[in-house]
Amino acid sequence: MTLEETIARIRPVDRSQEASIQSHIDNLTKPQGSLGQLENIAKRYVLASGQGWPSVGKKRVCVFAGDHGMVEAGFTFSEQVVTGQIVRNMLAGGAGINVFSRHVGVEVECIDVGIAADMSDAEGLLDRKVAWGTQNIGKGPAMTMAECEAAVGVGIERAQVAAAEGVTMVATGEMGIGNTTPSSALLAALLPCSVPEATGPGAGFKNADGLRAKIALIEQALEVNRAALDHPLTALAAVGGLEIAALTGLCLGAAEHKMPIVVDGIISSAAALVACRLCPEVADYMFLAHQSADPGHAYFVKGLGLQPILQLDLRLGEGTGSVLAMHLIDAAIKMYTEMASFTAAKVTNPEVNARCYPA
Repeated sequence: MTLEETIARIRPVDRSQEASIQSHIDNLTKPQGSLGQLENIAKRYVLASGQGWPSVGKKRVCVFAGDHGMVEAGFTFSEQVVTGQIVRNMLAGGAGINVFSRHVGVEVECIDVGIAADMSDAEGLLDRKVAWGTQNIGKGPAMTMAECEAAVGVGIERAQVAAAEGVTMVATGEMGIGNTTPSSALLAALLPCSVPEATGPGAGFKNADGLRAKIALIEQALEVNRAALDHPLTALAAVGGLEIAALTGLCLGAAEHKMPIVVDGIISSAAALVACRLCPEVADYMFLAHQSADPGHAYFVKGLGLQPILQLDLRLGEGTGSVLAMHLIDAAIKMYTEMASFTAAKVTNPEVNARCYPA
């Protein structure tokens, strides 16, 4: 299925049921609003799933991996070879994403969409390599349009497979040394924020000179690729990354299948931003796991109006925040489906008798 066909199949959620969903939440044995964000999460999840009585089902995080040509600038925390090494650690079950996923019962799927190394001997890795990394965005486009669309297609495919395999909620994950740089470039290109506002130190380095070099590279990339920045897909090809493109496809594919998707930090959010610019209805199916410690992420949060579920100063990536947030989304669904109503519990509704919950 092509990108255009996928977008054409995405529909906004059916809000005709919103009042009845809210009424059910309000009639659970608690003061109205007393469970805060969990109540809104439950309502949004029911609307996104299209099911009046959703269940906690199979959950999966899709970790897309790719490398970036801009690492030749020399200011990243780690060398490019680390991308493949970390992916091997994920396949062995030793990465942060594995630890948290085991804790909350989430399947981990690792996909090579653009690692600049031979990973053919990596058992358990899905080989969807579009290219051996991207080009240096400071010198020209990161990808050709054909490469970009192919990577987006990988993400759409993994969403389709997840839906066919009974996954009810999917999370975004990624691995790619240097990938906060193209992410910040996309935020600066597609949001009303400057490059310094969109750019932070990323997962590793804290050196002020390194941050200045990163900002200078992004400004150079936006200038070199200026002609491509007036459309989200061409901007993605110009200054994005292969794993970011795949995540864009995952967001679109999840929305097509009415599968709620939990978006991780700044890299995943850059992909989510592109998806929402391509099809605004995608936001109906998104849950923002957390607000990253990376300062640029705040502009994404403000720009899309999504409420972060967690605030833990996370900046590891991999999907670690998204799987942790899944645990709370599960709790919200169970609140909706398992908590007794006032009628069922034979408790006087405080709307009728305020003394049920004395001040």
